[in-house]
Amino acid sequence: MSGSLLDAGALIGCPHGGRASTATTPTAAVLVDGRAAATAAHSYVVTGCPHTVDGVPSPCVAVRWSADGTGVTVDGAPVLLDTSAAQCLTAALVPQGPPVVQDAQRKVTVR
Repeated sequence: MSGSLLDAGALIGCPHGGRASTATTPTAAVLVDGRAAATAAHSYVVTGCPHTVDGVPSPCVAVRWSADGTGVTVDGAPVLLDTSAAQCLTAALVPQGPPVVQDAQRKVTVR
């Protein structure tokens, strides 16, 4: 699998325009352009999703990433790429589509 490595500051959104951000702090063992590399072990929350279903608010509140088979890990967890499989979820864990990755970094620094 190929793609660009995601860092803790990558611009990620839900398919409806909400913004996803890390809810847990990634380790600084591997830096991507000065920021910690993001892994499948980190939680992501979504804020500002305006999605409704039949007029009833049904916002995305989280992103669940699937572990990739790249074999690259940080602290035992698979790294996230801009091509990694993921789903945005409601509070009731209903899938609402994949997140949109707007920015990913390519420069990697290993400590």
